[in-house]
Amino acid sequence: LLLLNLLLNDLKMLSFFFLKELLFLGAFSEVVLAEEKRTQRLVAIKCIPKKALEGKENNIENEIAVLHRIKHPNIVSLEDIFESTSHLYLVMQLVSGGELFDRIVEKGFYTERDASQLIHQILDAVKYLHDMGIVHRDLKPENLLYYSMDEDSKIMISDFGLSKIEGTGSVMSTACGTPGYVAPEVLAQKPYSKAVDCWSIGVISYILLCGYPPFYDENDAKLFEQILKAEYEFDSPYWDDISDSAKDFICHLMEKDPLKRYTCEQALQHPWICGDTALDKNIHESVSAQIKKNFAKSKWKQAFNATAVVRHMRKLQLGTSLEGPSQITPTSPCHGHLGTISLECSETIRPVWPGMQNSYQATRVHSH
Repeated sequence: LLLLNLLLNDLKMLSFFFLKELLFLGAFSEVVLAEEKRTQRLVAIKCIPKKALEGKENNIENEIAVLHRIKHPNIVSLEDIFESTSHLYLVMQLVSGGELFDRIVEKGFYTERDASQLIHQILDAVKYLHDMGIVHRDLKPENLLYYSMDEDSKIMISDFGLSKIEGTGSVMSTACGTPGYVAPEVLAQKPYSKAVDCWSIGVISYILLCGYPPFYDENDAKLFEQILKAEYEFDSPYWDDISDSAKDFICHLMEKDPLKRYTCEQALQHPWICGDTALDKNIHESVSAQIKKNFAKSKWKQAFNATAVVRHMRKLQLGTSLEGPSQITPTSPCHGHLGTISLECSETIRPVWPGMQNSYQATRVHSH
């Protein structure tokens, strides 16, 4: 019933979008694969019930304010915003290449240089954010998605729910982020700045080269203690074949003192990023084994169901898609067929950002 209600509400968008697949069903929002009728372009629509926004209006307003300012090739873009009486709809650029760790595991060959190129893209995007006075505050592998299934696809940063636009003081104090990736000063409840993102990039770099996190403990208090002290090691044998340059790069980002920590600009100038010190030795077997061991998770927790996107694209290419404007077939984890759902409804859905598309008239929803 929850899924049916979700889809029925989202169908109000069918005056201008065909809804194709449910990509993600979360506690706060849902993401649906959609095709724009006018252009046949695929997009991802983040559907947020207004009831879920009660008391959280500032969070979503912040995400919209941040996304609306951002135009960068390695950052998922917000393309349009609409609202109905019951929902807020964020039309997002579709990224269909899957999550970072999944792609690394699927590779047969993976090197330091591959990791360096990934981090270079992330640094470039985060430097762009920092230059705009924006701090992401929740950089982690789950928020790094590949743009497409192409072998040479670029990486994209997503999820700006915790982002913050810096004020004139350029320091913040709200504790937020994901424990394993959060900087010591955040845990210490000290004022912090954009340096917290650089710490997170250091943690991500560490994981990309060994497959396991620098800080780990089943007990959160002990985990926080490790992070507060910046206690991490380059354990043997996992780091034996990793270059000293890579370790030096990580140490400059995972520096306990934020004033001594590398900025994105400094990190981009490190030889492991801009030079030729990243090794070409294949480390796939060790790294992928550790990723599978340490980051195993259920597919339904992923931000986007890349399989659904790829399957739908293949249907389009083969010309065998059975999905028309009045059919939706949900994908795992939401198995089952909901029947044919059509439109005849009266609620007006309108853009909420000045200068965007004209108002749209939807018609009343009913199902068969």
